[in-house]
Amino acid sequence: MSAIAQRGTQEYFVNDQKKFSLVSQGIPQPSLASTVGSQNRIHGAELVPSPESKERARTMNSSRRHFRSGLKLFFAAAIVWASSNAKAADVYIPFEGEKTTWHEGFERYDFIMDDATGAITPMTAPASEVTSFGIDVSIKGGKRRCVVVVPKKAAPGNPWSWQGCYWNHQPQTEVELLRRGFHIAFVAPDPVGQGKAWDLWYKFMTETHGLAKKSAFIGMSKGGVNEFNWGGANPDKVACIYADNPAVYDYDYVKIPVLAQHDIPLLHVVGTEDFVLRNTMVVEKIYHQWGGSITVIMKEGVAHHPHSLEDPTPIADWIEQHMQPADANRPAFADSTYTKTHYYSLDSSYMYLKKENTYATVRGPGYVPSYDRYTSPGTGNFHADAMSIVVPEKPAPGKLWVFHPSFLERDSTVALALLAKGYYIVQPPISGSGAVQKKWDEVYKLMVDNGFAEKVVMEGTGAKAGESYAWAIANPDKVSVICARNPLMRSLMSNTPPIGSPAPLDPYLPSPSKTQPIDNLAPLAKAGVPILHDCGSLDPWLKDNTRVVEKRYKELGGKITVLVTEGEGHFPLSRKDPKPVVDFILSHQR
Repeated sequence: MSAIAQRGTQEYFVNDQKKFSLVSQGIPQPSLASTVGSQNRIHGAELVPSPESKERARTMNSSRRHFRSGLKLFFAAAIVWASSNAKAADVYIPFEGEKTTWHEGFERYDFIMDDATGAITPMTAPASEVTSFGIDVSIKGGKRRCVVVVPKKAAPGNPWSWQGCYWNHQPQTEVELLRRGFHIAFVAPDPVGQGKAWDLWYKFMTETHGLAKKSAFIGMSKGGVNEFNWGGANPDKVACIYADNPAVYDYDYVKIPVLAQHDIPLLHVVGTEDFVLRNTMVVEKIYHQWGGSITVIMKEGVAHHPHSLEDPTPIADWIEQHMQPADANRPAFADSTYTKTHYYSLDSSYMYLKKENTYATVRGPGYVPSYDRYTSPGTGNFHADAMSIVVPEKPAPGKLWVFHPSFLERDSTVALALLAKGYYIVQPPISGSGAVQKKWDEVYKLMVDNGFAEKVVMEGTGAKAGESYAWAIANPDKVSVICARNPLMRSLMSNTPPIGSPAPLDPYLPSPSKTQPIDNLAPLAKAGVPILHDCGSLDPWLKDNTRVVEKRYKELGGKITVLVTEGEGHFPLSRKDPKPVVDFILSHQR
């Protein structure tokens, strides 16, 4: 008789959000006290020479399993028990079964999952696995291995991480997470896409045992396929993803925007010589385009192996930080219909990895300030009339803010510097006819009604500067300062007749009732609005726009400053050194 049969068998059936437990007749059930412990998952030494050979081994669907002779009777009994409507756990339920130990004495529990029935049955890990901390990851006859390692003291909320490839390979991150109170889980993957079996495992961990509803995913090499495949299909169940030199199947790239839209942060640890580095480069670009939060640590001169970091502290810190995303400064009006994304610089820096004796290029949140951005739903299929607000980490007294109609470039040094000073950056809506004063008026009212400053900084680049001017001219008492970068003093807002009035014959000619900003500066001068133009000496609009505005505004008694950078044209859109512009804004903040 097998050890598991002698000890007694308990099986868990996770189906339709129900938990079922069977205990063999006449055999005592293990006590709860003997099974309380900690849970862990780690990658130690690979059990086969390379990830590629391990992948081939897994796709052969062969595995060894330990079952008692009467297992089929238990499966049959489970059908009867399935009608009992057992309630899923809403508090932590300790794991049960034969305990072994894993790295630093953490308690390990092994299970067999039957894909056909959904039964998850405790088993005893073979002695060879206990000494090597390994596992037989192959699948045979629709049955796969699962492992849980429990911490010595669970952290609040019962956080956990899981993986589906290369158990115990470079396990330093998982060991560190165990020390911090994480459970660690593993479930053998299918050769390609992950579906029902992984869904059952998730239910087993969260509903049967009460672990956190969102887990951290860890994937190395082909493990990236698993985390992006299942995570992309179940974004509401994922807290964050750590991908280490990850591979990604082509058809899973369509899931990357879904992860970004669900605000799932990514951490990629890669080598500059890694043969699948292109996967990270593509994922990073997609995430930037969708406003997702992605941090990259790129080890100089390192290939696909070794994975991870010898000192896993940066990785564990990142995972721990992102288990509970915070919206500390979320504006009150930004309700659940607003989409949260992230705004941060793409600048890279160098970090020395002492134990690896190399440097790593690092970029993304964690290495540069990152700011939450909330965008209203807008209207129609293309979300027209949406507005966005970027929130500083520490708001300035008085809740100062900026109207920034231009596209918010990642290298907008002025915007980033103002955020660091505590300013909110607001992007007003741009509709089919361009900027519409009524829409901007509504945004202004929304801000002021929610306690923001009554005087706003007006910004803009090129033609968008003309729109800022147009709104400021219509509302000079609501403006603290105007800052324009290479402005074109032409405005579609000035061309747009009031709501209900007939449109002009030519939308690019001034409305009979309105005047273009360059010819209508008097309201600003009368209100004492200070103006700054930041221009390149080669900008084509410098002579006919900025210099004309400069002359006219001074004649009207207004205060205007013009900064000219020699040798620059209309581009770059943002100046390298934001200090002169930021100092101007701060010195004239009213």
